[in-house]
Amino acid sequence: MAELLKPKPKLAVWKFASCDGCQLSILDLEDELLALAGKVEIAQFLEATRSVSEGPYDLSLVEGSITTAHDAERIQEVRRQSKALVTIGACATSGGIQALRNFRDINDFIAAVYARPDYIDTLATSTSIAEHVPVDFELRGCPVNKHQLLEVVTAYLFGRKPTVARHSVCLECKMRGNVCVAVAHDTPCLGPVTQAGCGAICPAYDRGCYGCYGPQDTPQMQAMTKVLQSNKMERPDIQRILQTFNVNATPFREESQRHDPANDKG
Repeated sequence: MAELLKPKPKLAVWKFASCDGCQLSILDLEDELLALAGKVEIAQFLEATRSVSEGPYDLSLVEGSITTAHDAERIQEVRRQSKALVTIGACATSGGIQALRNFRDINDFIAAVYARPDYIDTLATSTSIAEHVPVDFELRGCPVNKHQLLEVVTAYLFGRKPTVARHSVCLECKMRGNVCVAVAHDTPCLGPVTQAGCGAICPAYDRGCYGCYGPQDTPQMQAMTKVLQSNKMERPDIQRILQTFNVNATPFREESQRHDPANDKG
């Protein structure tokens, strides 16, 4: 009797509160995606196809943050249906830029944006997936690096640990031969405290790093802000550059709050 074929692993891609940029990074894989599609069953990926297969799923990729009570419930079901769950992008790993709501009155934002605020049902916060369910791996970026994404997916499909750089953007600058914009031009740059993955795109074009990939493993935040202050940057401006894509990532959040003028005594 012929040997039964082993079923393909099931891959699911889920969207929560986000701009879809990280899902588009999957589609940007192009040739690699075609090869991957031959090895897995893409069971759920509404950005690319309306075809949906029921779980359980061997690997779930989750983009986006939790901003509604409905999504807080939905992520629990995704977790139950997933053998492994990987969060992709700044929204899923830290709450995204929409986590700016965490530091203000959400009702003020709703009133400013919507003509009928009474129709809006939302949480007061935007939080990472890991604050709601166990996560097996976090892949940072805004958006994620498509090659890192392919590495993570391949690693989980073959049962090994992903190999993703955790060092700072500064090393990428050195490898690329970039002149340090902070040293040479006094340009504010978060490269020393930001995780690598972007290829040091901004410093390559004489712009400071904006922290798209969130804090590296051992960020020296106070040393970083002392450098910014030595370049004549005022505290509100330091707070502003830390409150972007990864505003709710713990090191960025704590240091930005330390520079909030509202915390000044007197």
